Amino acid sequence: MIGFSKLYCDESFAHDPLRYGQKVDTQKIPNAHREVKSAMDRRPVTVWNITRTCNLHCVHCYSDSEEKKYEGELNHDEALAVIDDLADFQIPALLFSGGEPLLRPDFFELATYAHEKGIRTVISTNATLITDEIAKQLKKAGVVYVGASLDGIGEVNDKFRGKEGAFRRAVNGIKNCKNNDIAISLRLTLTKHNGQEIDGIFDFVEQENIERVCFYHLAYAGRGRKISDEDLSPQETRNVIDRILERTKQLADNGLKKDILTVDQHADGVYLYLKLLKEDPGRAEKVRELLEWNGGGKNSSGVGIGDIDFYGNVHADQFWQNYSFGNVRERKFSEIWMDTSDPLMAGLKDRLPLLKGRCGACQFQKMCGGSLR
Repeated sequence: MIGFSKLYCDESFAHDPLRYGQKVDTQKIPNAHREVKSAMDRRPVTVWNITRTCNLHCVHCYSDSEEKKYEGELNHDEALAVIDDLADFQIPALLFSGGEPLLRPDFFELATYAHEKGIRTVISTNATLITDEIAKQLKKAGVVYVGASLDGIGEVNDKFRGKEGAFRRAVNGIKNCKNNDIAISLRLTLTKHNGQEIDGIFDFVEQENIERVCFYHLAYAGRGRKISDEDLSPQETRNVIDRILERTKQLADNGLKKDILTVDQHADGVYLYLKLLKEDPGRAEKVRELLEWNGGGKNSSGVGIGDIDFYGNVHADQFWQNYSFGNVRERKFSEIWMDTSDPLMAGLKDRLPLLKGRCGACQFQKMCGGSLR
């Protein structure tokens, strides 16, 4: 993740100790992460796909989920054992994902148990199922924030989500969370369609008082492979990033603190740095130091983020489910994660010497780390 509000506008957020090694004032930011010595020494933020079942049919779904029951998913006792291990392993955060995690019957039991074990818990959801009662249960379960997935405004979102009315229901879900004092993180995957809606998205963020926005670059995984023609061209990407930066700066200048980030493209950090070199060289130097501490792809998949899928398979990240390092039914996640006998895991743990071609010779290698996967 590249924190535009942090890097471009010099604002502080709860993830600064984890992402940039910076101490924050816990009185002003009470939910801040614990400090870590280095990005390489971090335990992984763990994405856990607790069910593959979903009530929507998104055209870019990396897990290729459908509205049906899938056999072989981890049962309740197996899931509790996973949480025990993750707590002992001291992961910084557990992100319950899917499919649609709210469709798993024991979700609230699992979330509550994780919270009671001291794990920072988050949910990634399409938000269409969040009634006022569900929002109250999320609050009671100790969920830190709700990551609500949208891919545009109105019909644009409904087309990508594969169901009419999905936008309206998601907005109601977001409102129910806000009414129950639950922080919202909006998540969008950038494509040719919503790349034209950046201003509308930011207007929506202001209108609904959303605290955090993550703009994901399209990952060619699951059904995302089938819509590669929807991906932004390099120039379209630059145009979109420029507009996101402009609107982020406007928010900061107006005193509206929002955490705006891009995801799955560490080269965005280099692009931001080069922009700052022209606008504010002094600030650019500080940003370079933060990006180099973070390391980009060097400390991402297989290091700072990991994934457990529906069946207990462990992956380097949630978009890379075609390769498994092991299964939590056979070995603990913590043991699998620290085992570098697998050449791929060993390579991810020490990635820079393996980079070749343009990435191997790039002067910004310490910032970008070879980018995503």
